[in-house]
Amino acid sequence: MLTRQTFAQRFGRKAIFGMVHLRALPGSPLYDGSIDAVIDAAVADARAIRDGGCDGIVFENFGDRPFHKNRVEAVTIAALTRVIGEVNRDVSLPFGVNVLRNDPRAALAIAAMTGATFIRINVHTGVMFTDQGMIEGEASETLRVRKAIAPDVAIFADHFVKHAIPPPGADPVQTAKDLRHRGLADAVIISGAETGSAPDADRLRVVREALDDTPILIGSGLTESNAAQFADADGAIVGTSLKAASGMVDASLVRRVVGAFKASGIRHQASGGLKPDA
Repeated sequence: MLTRQTFAQRFGRKAIFGMVHLRALPGSPLYDGSIDAVIDAAVADARAIRDGGCDGIVFENFGDRPFHKNRVEAVTIAALTRVIGEVNRDVSLPFGVNVLRNDPRAALAIAAMTGATFIRINVHTGVMFTDQGMIEGEASETLRVRKAIAPDVAIFADHFVKHAIPPPGADPVQTAKDLRHRGLADAVIISGAETGSAPDADRLRVVREALDDTPILIGSGLTESNAAQFADADGAIVGTSLKAASGMVDASLVRRVVGAFKASGIRHQASGGLKPDA
């Protein structure tokens, strides 16, 4: 599993991954009939993410709502693989894959075929109640599939993922420990209630205290103005605050968010908040 030090060595200190929210893919209700348009938009967003200084990219079938609960269709896997391959011809950055709502097997297959360095899993351990119904983590199956087809791909797993609520009585500290130590997550993601909303800074504190040497990422809602609140995070996955009114990623907005987050880490380390090798 990754530590804070090995995460920084692999992805960079205070690593920021810009979201490429893919338009609706073939087979989904909102697909407009042009895979070329999907590819063109993804390439444009990826270029802006690169030009704005992000350390990596996360690809996600964001336009495919309403989402399947777990297993996506074969056409979705094929489309994601094609789009990611086309983007990688143009933009060379480390990247991850998230197959919504919760299909880690598909994500691992795509990662193995495209060279992804990590996958994101919304529900890896435990149970969450979502708009797709109750989703149960499949860590045991996921880790065995990874061992077989993509052993070098890291697992970034959400803790109390957005657009979902935990079951009554779920303890945030114990569930975080289980996610890391029993689910073997390489990094833990904390997010707000929904896309674009920031997590409570106290959640970062609680999870950090529970998982001292685990890489922790902010998974939603990071902005230029609130970056300092999350100075103890090792990284962030950012989408909404990088977009212009057109809905496309804007490199100038990327630079501002990246700059604010990186600067917060420098200030935090100077004040003694981070170990020198963290």
